[in-house]
Amino acid sequence: MNKRIGVDGEMKVISQEEAVKMVKDNDTIITAAFGMHGFPEEFAMTLEKSFIETGKPVGITYFNAAASGDFGQSGVAHLAHEGLLKRIITGHFGSGGPALQNLIVKNKIEAYNMPQGVLANIPRYIAARKPALITKAGLGTFIDPRNEGGKVNDKTTEDLIELININDEEYMMYKLPKIDVAVIRGTYADENGNVSTEDEAMHTDPLAVATAAKSCGGIVIAEVRSIVKAATLHPKKVKVPGLMVDYVVLAKPENHRQNATTIFNPALSGDMKIPLNSIPKMPLNERKIIARRASMELIQNAVVNVGVGIPDGVPTVANEEGVSGDIYMGTEAGVIGGIAGQGAFDFGSAYNSEAIIEHSQQFDFYDGGGIDVTFLGLGESDYSGNVNVSKLGGKPVGVGGFVNITQNAKKVVFCGTFTAGGLNEEIKDGKLLILSEGKNKKFKKNIEQISFSAAVSTKNNQPVLYVTERAVFELINGKLTLTEIAPGIDVQKDIIDQMEFTPEISEKLKIMDNDIFYEKWGGLRDIIYRNK
Repeated sequence: MNKRIGVDGEMKVISQEEAVKMVKDNDTIITAAFGMHGFPEEFAMTLEKSFIETGKPVGITYFNAAASGDFGQSGVAHLAHEGLLKRIITGHFGSGGPALQNLIVKNKIEAYNMPQGVLANIPRYIAARKPALITKAGLGTFIDPRNEGGKVNDKTTEDLIELININDEEYMMYKLPKIDVAVIRGTYADENGNVSTEDEAMHTDPLAVATAAKSCGGIVIAEVRSIVKAATLHPKKVKVPGLMVDYVVLAKPENHRQNATTIFNPALSGDMKIPLNSIPKMPLNERKIIARRASMELIQNAVVNVGVGIPDGVPTVANEEGVSGDIYMGTEAGVIGGIAGQGAFDFGSAYNSEAIIEHSQQFDFYDGGGIDVTFLGLGESDYSGNVNVSKLGGKPVGVGGFVNITQNAKKVVFCGTFTAGGLNEEIKDGKLLILSEGKNKKFKKNIEQISFSAAVSTKNNQPVLYVTERAVFELINGKLTLTEIAPGIDVQKDIIDQMEFTPEISEKLKIMDNDIFYEKWGGLRDIIYRNK
């Protein structure tokens, strides 16, 4: 049954089933999610149930800036049905799990992959009724219309990105979609429809998403944990005012998780601090070696961005070494300070954050050159130093915030194991021992996509490192150049023979710092203070 909120208001609390009926065939739905942070899970579950039982709605376009799932059956995976989903425009597909990836690979849906920083800002441009978003983000990569234009499969044919020239400089112009339904998530809604987000681990910009829908004449549905009395929410905690909210739906606690693995942790939402010594230490393995060597590129008071996967070991190492207070560690989600990362499923949040700002505004800061050094994943690389993280093994993964971050950071450090698939290594007596080699080479003659353009980086004189457990490369004069090897490693057998090409080798080739190959290190603070 519908229930009117407020004395004279038109906004209603409705059931999830009633909310789903508000979605019409061929509508464009937008959410403000980052992984499972901020994702309206129960609404998506109900939408999936409706389609399975009634065949409605059909032809949906789904728009979201970041990942929106748990790499399994939650999140956007609920929309991954042929007929239900017509088109997806997002920064990351892998989080949608095999169901979404299979629809894309089999050409059952249209799929566009664009830079997360662009997509995060598009709702604000839609809201202000601007004609397009213009930026350099994506030049030289697979998103560049001279390459793939962000189109992920053969079914995707419409051009949503154009190359333009302004004052003799190249830019990318991203077209703006029309939004029919915005589905946002909050902690509470009061009786006037005001929505707060105090228990969320980050600010995923529900206001921008809601205003985008309103600007297009669409509707806004807010999924919340509970309803509170009118005017009892602190006005500064209200993220979306009730005048922008058309309908409110309630979600069960198990479907309203703070992130993929946590229902609620006050240390992630900034409501408490935890002792830093309570955070588990990393075991001494190849991941820790990579994180330690990468962290040696830090400088005092550096503004640092950390990516998902192996790079998120850098904040843990910094904490172990007692230098977390000497740097500003953060993630693209808008989290600044504290111990960032939290693994792939919960990536983006952090313990003991100093500040949590809007997702889109973090990218404004990043695009403006705010990052001193970034640590990002290394999917595969070629002789020229190009890097691919967006399409691996023929599967669309998605570029996430990789493009904005790598093109605008003052220094880029890619982090990854040297090979993949069955790699088994041991660190013993200060040396790296390879027990069984990975069957998949990561340094290839030809990579599947260019997520990072070495040519653009070289043109901008950007320092770039590629850190693995057994070797460190640098981008020198547009070529991948071997500069360091791990103790116990044979250059020919363990490095060159495991690559599809022979890299340039520095005349000053040296052994990686031997101290990082022992259980206790303790040398990072001195390195940070020496670095300039």
